[in-house]
Amino acid sequence: MASQSSKGSIHDFTVKDARGNDVNLGIYKGKVLLIVNVASQCGLTNSNYTELSKLYEKYKDQGFEILAFPCNQFGGQEPGNNEQILEFACTRFKAEYPIFDKVDVNGEKAAPIYKFLKSCKGGLFGNSIKWNFSKFLVDKDGHVVDRYAPTTSPLSIEKDIKKLLA
Repeated sequence: MASQSSKGSIHDFTVKDARGNDVNLGIYKGKVLLIVNVASQCGLTNSNYTELSKLYEKYKDQGFEILAFPCNQFGGQEPGNNEQILEFACTRFKAEYPIFDKVDVNGEKAAPIYKFLKSCKGGLFGNSIKWNFSKFLVDKDGHVVDRYAPTTSPLSIEKDIKKLLA
């Protein structure tokens, strides 16, 4: 963890929400976070959104938040604008957790928060995000503690979330 603390924490970032408002992630101090790049038209969409909503419902009152960042970099599977993305996630999957502005997660234009996440926890094949629904688990102090592949079921992360909430 020592190397990570020199980089700061998630709480040092300000991002845009889906309506274009600045959100200082410092408001999440003391909460366990699951940060996910989401997409509406991916083969993983139904299972991930459904399970994310279940996790959120179960743990939101215990200090757990999901931060969803739409991304269109993988197969063009998040083509809608922010309003359409919100409508899809909130209506179809009853997502109550925050959905932020659409971002790039890889390349020159990658959002600073994603550059930070990747620098803290590289993937199996380097730092790049491989696909939609890559997940980063963040502790109450804003430090990235784990990274999960797109195919990792959100419900399979529950035990790790519970440990951090304890």
